[in-house]
Amino acid sequence: MNDATITVYGAHWCPDCRRSKQFLGEHQIPYKWVNIEEDAAAEKFVIETNKGKRIIPTIVFDDGAVLVEPTNAELAAQLGLKTKASRTHYDLIVLGGGPAGLTAALYTAREAIDTLVIERAAFGGQAAGTEKLDNMPGFPDGVAGIDFADRLRRQAERFGVELLQAQDVVGVHQHDNYHCVATGDGSEYSARTLLIATGSRYKRLNVPGETDYLGAGVHFCATCDGPFYRGKHVAVIGGGNSAAEESLLLTKFAERVTILVRKDHFKATQVIQDNVLAHPRIDVRWNTEVVAFTGAESKLNRLRLVNNQTRAEETLDVDGAFIFIGLVPNTGFLNGSGIVMDEWGFVVTGHGLRHRDPVPDTYTERDPLILETSLPGAFAAGDVRDTSTKQVVSAAGEGSTAALAIREYLKRV
Repeated sequence: MNDATITVYGAHWCPDCRRSKQFLGEHQIPYKWVNIEEDAAAEKFVIETNKGKRIIPTIVFDDGAVLVEPTNAELAAQLGLKTKASRTHYDLIVLGGGPAGLTAALYTAREAIDTLVIERAAFGGQAAGTEKLDNMPGFPDGVAGIDFADRLRRQAERFGVELLQAQDVVGVHQHDNYHCVATGDGSEYSARTLLIATGSRYKRLNVPGETDYLGAGVHFCATCDGPFYRGKHVAVIGGGNSAAEESLLLTKFAERVTILVRKDHFKATQVIQDNVLAHPRIDVRWNTEVVAFTGAESKLNRLRLVNNQTRAEETLDVDGAFIFIGLVPNTGFLNGSGIVMDEWGFVVTGHGLRHRDPVPDTYTERDPLILETSLPGAFAAGDVRDTSTKQVVSAAGEGSTAALAIREYLKRV
């Protein structure tokens, strides 16, 4: 769908409206937003549609269908998203449909390994939300993130991968040689092997305008999006190693970089701090927080700031903003599963398990395979792993590596 054929009538204060917009956004489905508190005709339409009641969100589809306060499951059904698998048992279940998960799936499917992929949002993961991938091998002119994600999905389907969308994984457990996956609709699927490729998500500031300008001035990857700001002014938000290192990287493109640090000091290592503070094109603002992102013509152009010591407010004109305040792995569903994670929740794999204290006792007769977790037969790849590089190309590489390890494991069971 290239043009918005869905209209969402609601109000900014409405939590169900925000949830529906989030669902549509996660699945890369365009829509038109109408705030009924600013549009009297729209408010009248909502009241008439709901027989005198002012109920929001009211969502109108191009075929004339109307959903009122829909659940995510009802939205998925109306949009034709597949949320139920055809069977309950597979050779391999892949959790996550990003570059790591889809690459692994197309590799295993080509090897005649029966593969199911379960994805909660849009296929392609964070890559799908990136305006343009300019450092992807084989694409000399770059490729739009949404186009790259669509190519991956179609390639996996061509090899016979079964894709399940708009479905949350709420837990995994193991019995005997089987890995079992429970989903949010109450279904349970089992497989001889499991690949965890659920990725991670960037921490957000959760302030007004942040979501509105994602990919249109608000970014989380300097390597991916820095080249779009040649000769321009960008802001970097954060005070740790990532913020400092990415600021230095951005000076290769941007004319001016302003770092906004919430505290009165960096948390980065000293040598990186020294390099940042000595750079002639980097300005550092201490005790500064972003309270809103604003823009014009669907593009970010200004930040509203507050000094958290004096409470003084001001605005900062920028061409783009990069947020580096940390990553959160999508591993909450693994709690109680027996899969070892590090202190931040990233999955530990392979040789790294031998350096844990205590060392997992699940491998007595052999060492874990590369990318294998503390549960034999369960693997992890991509951003969800503890030592991954958090880049699309390496996530795809880990997906293929995991697929080959899974092929070897399946020869034994």
